[in-house]
Amino acid sequence: MVTTEDTLPLLPAKPPRRRRRWWSAVVWLMAVPFVIWAAARVLGLDSGFPAVQLIAFTPYVAAASLVPLVVAVLTKRLWPAVVTAVATIALAACVLPRWISDSGTEPDGGTVIRVMSVNMLMGGADPKTIVDLVKQYDVDLVAFQEYTAEAKAALAQTGLEAVLPNAVSYPRPGVTGSAVYSRFPVSDLGYREFPSSFGQAQAAVRVPGAVDVRVESVHPCAPSNSRGAGCWERDIVQEPAATPGGAVNLLIGDFNATLDHEKFRAVLDKGYRDAADVVGAGFEASWPYDERWFIPGVTLDHVVADKRVGVRKVSVHLMPNSDHKAVFAELVLPKAQ
Repeated sequence: MVTTEDTLPLLPAKPPRRRRRWWSAVVWLMAVPFVIWAAARVLGLDSGFPAVQLIAFTPYVAAASLVPLVVAVLTKRLWPAVVTAVATIALAACVLPRWISDSGTEPDGGTVIRVMSVNMLMGGADPKTIVDLVKQYDVDLVAFQEYTAEAKAALAQTGLEAVLPNAVSYPRPGVTGSAVYSRFPVSDLGYREFPSSFGQAQAAVRVPGAVDVRVESVHPCAPSNSRGAGCWERDIVQEPAATPGGAVNLLIGDFNATLDHEKFRAVLDKGYRDAADVVGAGFEASWPYDERWFIPGVTLDHVVADKRVGVRKVSVHLMPNSDHKAVFAELVLPKAQ
């Protein structure tokens, strides 16, 4: 005899309440770091150690934030999924635009200038590679950081001065030396020395047919530890503002910062654009180059130009015996009035 109970379908057993709570806790623990990171990035809360160092890796964190989102969705945890989705969208909004070109129009009748930045790692960067890059890309101007007397002699011996005969150079031992080499005539505007003892060579460059140009070889203090983070913050805020009614300013060099640093974005807010961001090359990592370092690459080196300047291309290039890659940019300067 078959009873009514025997004919009822078997319902799946619900997981024990303890297991459901455990999964919820795990998903929240996965989500919370990404929420905190997104809030810090959006609100510019990246001051001090180790926030200054960590915020540089925001693009990797943005990609990794998909993991807790997927876990929350698969485990049907509604609120963790919603919160994580908000964090993922916020991080994506911060980083994805640097993949998208927004170069726009160039100055009418503008003059093309090709520039390059090289951090020489205490003067050790290979001079032949530098000269070869200058010749290959028809570079008009190079900004050097960590430029020493030995580097100056090596560059001269390798033939850089035959290609870029005009220079403003401040060789220093270690990491504080700076220089600007140019195909065009230059005037020495001095050495901007920060309280940290890091400094930047400043040059006025007379480019035929273009407005007056001022160039600085940028190199604020490196935020490599808690003390360095403080001196980096004090240095980078002293980068000069653009002068829309005067000379075109170009800040070229190792900012020790990425687009995810609030203080670097504050520099851009002074009237500049980041050349790599303009052409959709904002993820071209320039540090570290040393293959012995197991560190994800980040974009610390930049060509930052007055908003009047057009940008055609940006690329990075291997630089033996340095921990940075060289950064090349082709710019278009507004014509002289």
